[in-house]
Amino acid sequence: MTDNVNIIKLTAAETAAKIASGELTAVEVTEAHLARIEAVDEKVHAFLHVDREGALAQARAVDAKRDRGEKLGSLAGVPLALKDIFTTEGIPTTVGSKILEGWIPPYDATVTQRLKAADIVILGKTNMDEFAMGSSTENSAYGPTGNPWDLTKIPGGSGGGSSAALASFQAPLAIGTDTGGSIRQPAAVTGTVGVKPTYGAVSRYGMVAFSSSLDQGGPCARTVLDAALLHEVIAGHDPLDSTSIDAPVPQVVEAARNGSVEGMRVGVVKQFRGEGYQAGVIQRFDESVALLKELGAEIVELDCPSFDLALSAYYLIAPSECSSNLARFDGLRYGLRTGDDGTHSAEEVTSLTREAGFGPEVKRRIMLGTYALSSGYYDAYYGSAQKVRTLIKQDFDKAFEQVDVIVSPTTPTTAFAIGERADDPMAMYLADLCTIPTNLAGNAAMSLPCGLAPEDDLPVGLQIIAPVMKDDRLYKVGAAVEAAFVEKWGHPLIEEAPSL
Repeated sequence: MTDNVNIIKLTAAETAAKIASGELTAVEVTEAHLARIEAVDEKVHAFLHVDREGALAQARAVDAKRDRGEKLGSLAGVPLALKDIFTTEGIPTTVGSKILEGWIPPYDATVTQRLKAADIVILGKTNMDEFAMGSSTENSAYGPTGNPWDLTKIPGGSGGGSSAALASFQAPLAIGTDTGGSIRQPAAVTGTVGVKPTYGAVSRYGMVAFSSSLDQGGPCARTVLDAALLHEVIAGHDPLDSTSIDAPVPQVVEAARNGSVEGMRVGVVKQFRGEGYQAGVIQRFDESVALLKELGAEIVELDCPSFDLALSAYYLIAPSECSSNLARFDGLRYGLRTGDDGTHSAEEVTSLTREAGFGPEVKRRIMLGTYALSSGYYDAYYGSAQKVRTLIKQDFDKAFEQVDVIVSPTTPTTAFAIGERADDPMAMYLADLCTIPTNLAGNAAMSLPCGLAPEDDLPVGLQIIAPVMKDDRLYKVGAAVEAAFVEKWGHPLIEEAPSL
């Protein structure tokens, strides 16, 4: 029997291979990760709900399938941490909000269904900024999550629970969602890999909506190959999602197994640096660009002027869509209900429920969005933001006529201290400066680790951006960069993470 420490340090691909060969059982693997959660999650707070019995039942089913000689999937028996924004039948889904505290969905999201169909073991639901609104996981109604590299720092957001679960070896795989960077920014600050697939590539059915034209689920892992294997499981057309793309899933696993940038044109956008960028982040990014050149890529400088307007456009479009989507939480149909004592009207119950159930950031964005959509202001604010969105897409289209992929820092700084930006929304929003343009255009993007910043020894992320439905390019470039860095460092970056 392999000891727990060795089991939790395996990659997802290695774990699946050992389960398939019989060297490990799925139950052993699941128990090792449940023991790890019990040992460290009181400090990290990555999980909101751990489904111990459900996970072990899934693991036993995988072992029984193998014992019967049935073919196992590429990730069968591998444990996963699921962001608490996807509905899970019979398991609480809170979206990090008091307004859904204790809600048990009657159905599974499409992503949840596909994970179960692939025999992936769902360990539980991870912490997140309320309704995915935030860049630090401090906006969770259930308390912040710590960054395993330094528990006084943020693990990114909104999906900080998923990234922290990976970095603390509580799970080898996780699922996140990305509206303005909520997969990539947490990956960057925790030294993990996070991918935002092309918009529409992964079904949003059963994913609680924040901003419907921007939200996208995606894979999180500790290696590029593991992310590709998970991407392949969850992607694909879904008739239950009207925005789902009816097209074959790009060959992401093949790309991850054959990493190369030889002969590729790699773009560097001049707008993705300057004031507000930490010196150590720029240093590691410049080293990454030099490495790409060494590996045979041609570096092309790009000018995308509309990217400077992306943050402003995003913070009109996303709150506007959020104010519409969150109108369904009225205290009458599901979730929290406050003031229903016979003395209040339905309108008063709704108002009291929202006052008690929504946190400050959610209320801020609802008010901002409602104002931007109001009569007399729609064209000036929301309409103008959508025009900027078109300009951003046009800048990407022009850029991809010259290059195959674009690279940038994932986030301007390394992880900041919990509480440092809590009272300064604008400073918090700047964490997504490099990631937002991709969401507005619908492109695919990845963050992977490119070293530690010299001034604070915290992880730095390299972002790779690819055209729509060319997600395989992310993995081809990402795998090449990852292999070169591992050769340079002598080990994966995550091995430098402090032991909890």
